[in-house]
Amino acid sequence: MSLGLASCALIVGDYRLAPLQRDDAAGLFELFGDPLVAEYMDIAPLTTLAQAHEIIDWGTELAAGDGGVRWTIRRPGDPALIGTVGFNNLVFDRARRGEVAYDLRRADWGRGVMSQILPHVLAFGFHELSLRRIEAMVTLGNARSCALLERHGFSLEGTLRDHAHWKGRYWDQLVYGRLSD
Repeated sequence: MSLGLASCALIVGDYRLAPLQRDDAAGLFELFGDPLVAEYMDIAPLTTLAQAHEIIDWGTELAAGDGGVRWTIRRPGDPALIGTVGFNNLVFDRARRGEVAYDLRRADWGRGVMSQILPHVLAFGFHELSLRRIEAMVTLGNARSCALLERHGFSLEGTLRDHAHWKGRYWDQLVYGRLSD
């Protein structure tokens, strides 16, 4: 049974969320080409449009297989991609959990964008997907992300030391979790 994640779009307050599509490449390239946006991510800043297409292909395959969904974030009536949000991993066999992830262009940092969007994404996960648990993995040092998660009911559950390897080194990951009410 398909969840229909590949075509699931949401209107969230002042924002429109839609699954990644091929025509999002230029906006994604601009977003992830910013070194500060990519600082705590598992990718280096993008240097080619082909890299943006690879991310879109990953997101498209993820949604088609019901393994997750990555939405673009836009203001209604404005074609500019300002970020992405979604579930990078959904587990239904022997669990009901998902891993939430998000990013935002620097010009919109500190403006409450994610504070407006995240409650709706969490509600979608808990209610539409019937998740029992939503997790977030945060690279050590990303204080903004930690504060956002804590404001939205997540608890810091621990540190996975040297859990991930990218950009030529190992990174600690903070594990945040929230259970459905």
